[in-house]
Amino acid sequence: MKRTGGAFPVLLVVGIVFLVGCAGAVPGEQAPTGPDAGDDATVEAANDTVEIHYINVGQSVSTLVLGPDGETMLVDTGHYNDDGEYVLAYLRRHGIDRIDHLVVSHNDADHIGGNAAIIEHYQTEAEGVGAVYDPGIAASTQTYAEYLDAVEEHDVTLYETREGDAIQFGAVDVDVLGPPDPYLEGEARNENSIVLKLTYGETSFLLSGDAEDDQEAYLVDAYGSELRSTVLKAGHHGSSSSSSGSFIDAVAPEAIVVSSAYDSRYGHPTEEVLQRFADRSLPTYWTATHGSIVLVSDGNGVSVRTQRDALTDPLTLRDGEPIELDAGDDAVERDRLGGDPVDDSSGDETDESDDENETTSTDPTATIEVAAINADAEGDEGENLNGEYVVFENAGDDPVDLSGWTVADEASRSYGFPSGFTLDAGATVTLRTGGGIDTTTELYWGSGSPIWNNAGDTVTLSDADGERVLEVSYE
Repeated sequence: MKRTGGAFPVLLVVGIVFLVGCAGAVPGEQAPTGPDAGDDATVEAANDTVEIHYINVGQSVSTLVLGPDGETMLVDTGHYNDDGEYVLAYLRRHGIDRIDHLVVSHNDADHIGGNAAIIEHYQTEAEGVGAVYDPGIAASTQTYAEYLDAVEEHDVTLYETREGDAIQFGAVDVDVLGPPDPYLEGEARNENSIVLKLTYGETSFLLSGDAEDDQEAYLVDAYGSELRSTVLKAGHHGSSSSSSGSFIDAVAPEAIVVSSAYDSRYGHPTEEVLQRFADRSLPTYWTATHGSIVLVSDGNGVSVRTQRDALTDPLTLRDGEPIELDAGDDAVERDRLGGDPVDDSSGDETDESDDENETTSTDPTATIEVAAINADAEGDEGENLNGEYVVFENAGDDPVDLSGWTVADEASRSYGFPSGFTLDAGATVTLRTGGGIDTTTELYWGSGSPIWNNAGDTVTLSDADGERVLEVSYE
């Protein structure tokens, strides 16, 4: 990414921090990353999936993106009133040791609250922050000043980022659709949010910051059907000044994600905007009731995973129970968007499981066994996630419906079997740690990092009611 002129000076901190322009990238060119990356450096894909984590941060927003090449992007860092506490805890829990790209959608204190703490942590205790991307409109707040102090103190590259720029992110296309030049609405921060469209294969995700009606109208006029995305994060926490009917129709999402507090004093998400989602029959996931929401794309379809199984009908969304901000549960698959449906058949048109005389075992405890555990994947475990796996076997005489069953390790990281998955009598299924397309014999956890400890761990299998079925430890 080239550096260009046109930077704006910030004079709120000791010294002067300049933002350098972020020139539009040439399609197909991939910039090497990491401190040791040379001109010929290449990054081998860790797995074939992209993960979008909408972290539960209350009346705020923070989105973590994990690319198939192992790169990381963090968009916003939560509210100033917790100084990045929940975001940092989430990043640590998921083993994130470097932030390659820190994107600031806009400089309101509820979006940059953890910027200073995260820069400080990653520059002093981890592997650093590659670069920061900022729309270039200052704020006269202490939170903003502390963020720029951290940038200056740790000499982190800071790019002014505008419409037409692109952030190099391996196999994922990251297009910057806003803010435009010149700025909208007299440089109002919300209306000049950095808007990102992330595209991976046939799937895409639109992150619109706090864009309101004017920026949304600009985006519709400028891009039209190019806005189409599999999932839309509702602008401005579900405010009725965002997510206009024309904008939703241009994006044409299959699902909506809302990030706001359960008891938001602003009434987010508002009934008006929820009605717009309902009018279009859009399933809506809310961090306040679903907890952190993880979307895993294999380039064909998207697995929707949440910490809690809550209502998704927009008009009954508020009937769900609130979830704690620091809930440490891993997200479990609840739905799949786009692409081919998860293959729940064996591929044999005469599959005996369709026989009306065949019944599902009523005593699965005695029939499901752990047949094999491979915790030590060959080579670099971070790059060979699918070389780490657990094999389950149905040792009984009848098929067992594993819908809603969960597998967990000692750290309470959990995987949920997909709806409709049945393990036939005598059959085995291999649960691999990385990403891929599920079949009747191969399932994929979709984790961006290893799960099973080489030095010893415990595999716990629980049924759909949460009752423990088996527990196997190894050393």
